[in-house]
Amino acid sequence: MKKILVTGGAGYIGSHTCIELLASGYEVVIVDDFTNSVAEPLQRLQKLAGKSVSFHEVNLLDEAALDAVFVKEGQIDAVIHFAALKAVGESVEKPLMYYKNNISGSLTLFDVMQKHGVKNLVFSSSATVYGDPEETPIKEDAAVHATNPYGHTKAMMEQILMDTSHAFDWGVVLLRYFNPVGAHESGEIGEDPEYPNNLLPFVSQVAAGIREHVTIFGDDYDTVDGTGVRDYIHVVDLARAHVKSIEKLAKHDKGTLIYNIGTGTGYSVQQMVETFRQVSGKEIKTVVGPRRPGDIAECTADATLANNELGWSASYGLQEMIESAWKWQSQNPNGYRDAK
Repeated sequence: MKKILVTGGAGYIGSHTCIELLASGYEVVIVDDFTNSVAEPLQRLQKLAGKSVSFHEVNLLDEAALDAVFVKEGQIDAVIHFAALKAVGESVEKPLMYYKNNISGSLTLFDVMQKHGVKNLVFSSSATVYGDPEETPIKEDAAVHATNPYGHTKAMMEQILMDTSHAFDWGVVLLRYFNPVGAHESGEIGEDPEYPNNLLPFVSQVAAGIREHVTIFGDDYDTVDGTGVRDYIHVVDLARAHVKSIEKLAKHDKGTLIYNIGTGTGYSVQQMVETFRQVSGKEIKTVVGPRRPGDIAECTADATLANNELGWSASYGLQEMIESAWKWQSQNPNGYRDAK
């Protein structure tokens, strides 16, 4: 495989993955409409990689525009599909928006892929498809029962892709991410939400003095300290899992493969905040609030299958995750909005 189309390539995980793809010798075509991103990472990732990408500003709901991308680019060997709305809380409040964007946009993409004979796909799924797991660490054969609309969209897309791969002989890899954190070692690209929906960027912004405090949503869970426990994974490790998946598809071009992408180790909200205090040297105020709808007590991965079949495993520990996040925040106090 040579040319990879990446939807949502200007986003947090997408931009890191594009760097790893370029470093591995692939040609990269990015499609993004900047719903959840800005243009600046495109310049930065190309500078870091020392290579250029082809970019198209297209919304996946616009089938004609997407079709034109495939026509212009010629032979595309595989697609990595990141583009989606991704906030659990927002999905509970605005389910129709999530179903329309995440499912309808994906279906348009798959139709265009089928039309142009592109049959290899890596899909950005999520551990939210497991819902409230019966046991942790979670294995890939655990029951799928999402507890919020965002998770439902991921579970639905997984089923659609399993049916599609069976009907049309597609090769599909479903990567169920746990909790991506951190930033590129350069500090040049990282997570840049205008208003954070995830823990670590919120903690970063409090440490930087942008926000007053971190709200801990529930301290009465049955966990080590009452706060929610999650499996946090460095975004660069996650990006490399996508490259490994593309390599896998080159050898296994039919059917659906499912892999958990996590470290297998869980950390509580309190533990994350405390480690960030130590790394940053900043006092980080916390306030306890009520549980959020759709949240669960604990979620960690059994990533043995990815290790055995993809040859992938996480390289970075918690300290490195938080150090890289703080480096990104320190170098870019207002995120990409400081870019000239």
